Parts: sequence; structure tokens; C-alpha cells
Amino acid sequence: MHRLQLLLLLIAVGCALSVVTLQHKARKLFIELQQEKDRAQQMEVEWGQLQLEQSTWATPARVGKIAASKLQMQLPKPDQIRFVEPDGAAGGATQP
Repeated sequence: MHRLQLLLLLIAVGCALSVVTLQHKARKLFIELQQEKDRAQQMEVEWGQLQLEQSTWATPARVGKIAASKLQMQLPKPDQIRFVEPDGAAGGATQP
């Protein structure tokens, strides 16, 4: 009878230690999950800011201003414009 009680006591202590260990691991994983959720939220905010920045940099007015000032580009005069028909269409290049 004494051996049975000792065996049951060891099993109970082992189970208790297992519960404590698993609870600790679960808490650590939960903390890690929360940190990853926070990181994902920060990345979503950053993505929104980058999209806003891209739309600001790519506005037609800004592109035109840079093309004119830094690249010395300008719109062609009407007599410089040529229309090209796709292959297979009659006529080739025409002038408006």
C-alpha cells in the first residue's frame, strides 16, 4: 500500500509540474502572438503611409513639373505629332 501511495504522489507531482510548464509556455506564446499582432498593425500603418506617399509623388502635375524643370521636356507642337496605325491597318503614318 505504501508503494502505491508513493507512486500516486509521484504521478501527481509530475502532472502538476507538467501543468505549470505548459501554462508557462502558453503564456510565452500568447505574448509572442500579441507582439506579432502589434507588428502587423504597425506594418499596415506603414503600408498606408507608403501608398499615400506614392500617390503624392506620382501626381501628374508633379511629374510634369519635374519633366519640364529637371529634364527640359516640353509638350510637342501640333505639327510635330504623328499618328501611327497598328500593323495591318491601311495607311501607315498620317499627319493630323
